[in-house]
Amino acid sequence: MSGTSLDGVDAVLADLSPPQPVLLARHYLPFDAALRRDLLALHQRGDNELHRAQLAGNRLAQLYAAAIAPLLGQTGIAATRVRAIGCHGQTIRHCPEHGYTLQIGNAALLAELSGIAVVSDFRSRDIAAGGQGAPLVPAFHDHVFRHPAIHRVVVNIGGISNLTDLAPHAVTLGFDCGPGNLLLDAWCERHTGKPFDADGAWAASGKALPALLERMLAEPFFALPPPKSSGRDLFNMTWLENRLQGDEAAQDVQATLLELTCVTIAQAIRRHCGGAAEIYLCGGGARNTTLRERFAALLPGCSVQTTEALGVDSDYLEALAFAWLAQQALHGRPANLPAVTGARHSCVLGAIHPA
Repeated sequence: MSGTSLDGVDAVLADLSPPQPVLLARHYLPFDAALRRDLLALHQRGDNELHRAQLAGNRLAQLYAAAIAPLLGQTGIAATRVRAIGCHGQTIRHCPEHGYTLQIGNAALLAELSGIAVVSDFRSRDIAAGGQGAPLVPAFHDHVFRHPAIHRVVVNIGGISNLTDLAPHAVTLGFDCGPGNLLLDAWCERHTGKPFDADGAWAASGKALPALLERMLAEPFFALPPPKSSGRDLFNMTWLENRLQGDEAAQDVQATLLELTCVTIAQAIRRHCGGAAEIYLCGGGARNTTLRERFAALLPGCSVQTTEALGVDSDYLEALAFAWLAQQALHGRPANLPAVTGARHSCVLGAIHPA
């Protein structure tokens, strides 16, 4: 899994034969500065985009392949025993309103390099059926986290934040809430040179600016009803700059961006997940102490924990989800949730590239 945060590759080796998936090994490979720069540039119009996207996809496939040997080395499991690689690829455009989404990563090359079958392109089939193609992980959350009597909400705070509503005796719902770490990381890197604000310490040194927060919350996306999804196509530095007056202290902007992330998720839960008792956080934002504490303060009636409390590593939950989605594809089982994505019907997701 390499997500909207553009920090690197999360890889897991999973045993999906028990009812509850077992995480056998995990490994992280960061993007080098050149690859991250090239991927960021592909989110905007530019010269020779098709060629540059193909080259970046090849480099991603090589990086994905490089993550496999450490996983197998940790366990002593041979590549021939691995049924498939579930590879999400790197999203560079997500435009369901135009009928497409684009994740690069050259799955055929990954199959060639690894000697393992690859399942990729999970989002396109749902979009073909009229859906958003995202979020896709709620089906996995339903599989592993649903409780027969407790209303749970799972919140993934990656580059974009999304939630899964697991109300007992109700259809599973889920949608994107807005920017998670995406703008926080970009603003932090611009002003401090660091790729992210560790524990939200820099944000904690500033104060949220009510007028700036109000201008950001006026974004129409936040008021849209589900199903909905988003990405860098909407939430990017240009979006932020258009809402700045120019005289704000950098740390105050960071504090306001953190507040934006927390408020938009909390508002989404209050509007669409009424009665939630337990909230479980995952993704990079779950490690941000300042963010986690502020978010919990906005929902005092709910228990807020990370998914570690349920026995699943919050950093690698999304990678585990795409392993499960790959398994669903191999067995020909539908894996989208039309109530989440807005698709007309359930679909088998993913394109299979044999070894």
